[in-house]
Amino acid sequence: MSKSNETVFTATEQEELLPFLIRSMPGKGRNHVKAILARGQVYVGGKRTTKHNHPLSPGQKVTVSWTKSFEEEILQGVSILFEDDHLLVVEKEAGLLSIASDKEQQFTAYAMLTDYVRRANPRNRIFVVHRLDRDTSGVMIFAKTEKAKETLQANWQDAVEARIYVALVEGKVRQPEGVITSWLKESKTLKMYSSPHPNDGQKAVTRYKLLQQNAEYSLLELELETGRKNQIRVHMEDLGHPIAGDKKYGSRQNPLGRLGLHAQSIAFTHPITGEALRFATKVPKAFYKRSEQV
Repeated sequence: MSKSNETVFTATEQEELLPFLIRSMPGKGRNHVKAILARGQVYVGGKRTTKHNHPLSPGQKVTVSWTKSFEEEILQGVSILFEDDHLLVVEKEAGLLSIASDKEQQFTAYAMLTDYVRRANPRNRIFVVHRLDRDTSGVMIFAKTEKAKETLQANWQDAVEARIYVALVEGKVRQPEGVITSWLKESKTLKMYSSPHPNDGQKAVTRYKLLQQNAEYSLLELELETGRKNQIRVHMEDLGHPIAGDKKYGSRQNPLGRLGLHAQSIAFTHPITGEALRFATKVPKAFYKRSEQV
């Protein structure tokens, strides 16, 4: 230990930085340690590094800073869960656009992350792999190279093992679990809907499981078998239990002051290394509070 706002560890053998940090901080989970490293809070021999595989030698000092990092000040509404030379996995807050729109160009996850990677090298870029709606919070993947983006998108169905969302929906869902299948189309007003005719549109499959409920709201865990535009929002409206705060898709109440949808976790195969990765985020407490038994 040194200053109160930092911790110093000493390497005792040759190994890579990430496993050393995980072993040195047993009270913190693997994803938390990755985030600390990604945010630039780790220094080896006095030099900041974000590389998981940075080699350590016996006797080398590793310092973890607990003060608010420069990167955190850049990223407003975005937290980095994982970073390597190919990918950025982040948690996005509700209210933040994934990418630019006609009305908003600068305050987006894409713009802030681009600024973040260019602090290291002005030529660095990021690429959108998939999106979350502005009012949906949770985990997102961005690529740092075109190869990583194209490989992941081309093999999305095989590469992504699981995408789990949690939704606060209106009403008391009767069936504790089920599967919703439909064919999605987009109207002239840009609203997605389920076609009444089989095979007419893009097939969409959503599995749901009831977590808890009261007379007004139900909390559901949702697993996507397909990843169509607004799929969950359409399927919850089809179920007769629209997502709280989703006026566009039938909701009449907004108890959270936001859309009641959170991308809780994603499990996928790294497009370059082939490593199996899984990242999970905490469901907002208000989701549980609104659906708990009184």
